[in-house]
Amino acid sequence: MKILLSAILFSFLSSGCTKQNPMPADAPTNNPVVEKNTTGVFTYLALGDSYTIGESVQQNESFPYQLKELLVKNSFNVETPKIIAKTGWTTDELQNAIVQAKVTQKYDFVTLLIGVNNQYRGYSLDTYKKEFSELLETAIGFAGGKKARVFVVSIPDWGATPFGKNTFKSPEAIAKEIDEFNAAAEKISNDAGVSFTNITPYSRVAKNDPSLIANDGLHPSGKMYANWASSLEPKIYSVLK
Repeated sequence: MKILLSAILFSFLSSGCTKQNPMPADAPTNNPVVEKNTTGVFTYLALGDSYTIGESVQQNESFPYQLKELLVKNSFNVETPKIIAKTGWTTDELQNAIVQAKVTQKYDFVTLLIGVNNQYRGYSLDTYKKEFSELLETAIGFAGGKKARVFVVSIPDWGATPFGKNTFKSPEAIAKEIDEFNAAAEKISNDAGVSFTNITPYSRVAKNDPSLIANDGLHPSGKMYANWASSLEPKIYSVLK
């Protein structure tokens, strides 16, 4: 069971532990001017890993889809989210996937949640800082250069899950590393003038609340994702209105 759960989130059996090339210079990291949305329909791009695709829950329970529904309830016509995310991705793997996707569209708002697999695999914090900074610039580019329309989400603490309690590191050690990665992401986001939403404290409530964990014993449940969406929605509402 432990091996199966590990494979679900942190799928890096073959070449996964090998670092890939960083994002090339021609990747969409510029900040072009985007025209004001006059269509009344808003577009949303979600960048990340398993926490963005909603591993082990129904698609409509993932935080991007719940976020979209909250905005719709507040009279915003939001298209189905465009998601570039996959279970197990690290920052460099997300970078390469973005390049391969060849996305040229600009979006009305963008979310970015990445880094748990860097921490899990033992990648250096310095590497994370560099690649996260590059991804943030890419996200800003996708938002048409509008920093206020990019929303970074902190890394949840998987050490508070049943899987995390029985893995190769103690929950305390995992929490310490997650905090270090999040501190780096928050500083980089703040320095760039980008919103940072800290959902990590709530993820730790799962230690005593099984309803916050999906059936795989590792990923968030729809209930936890609902909390993330509720935390993001007012911030996004304020910039779209």
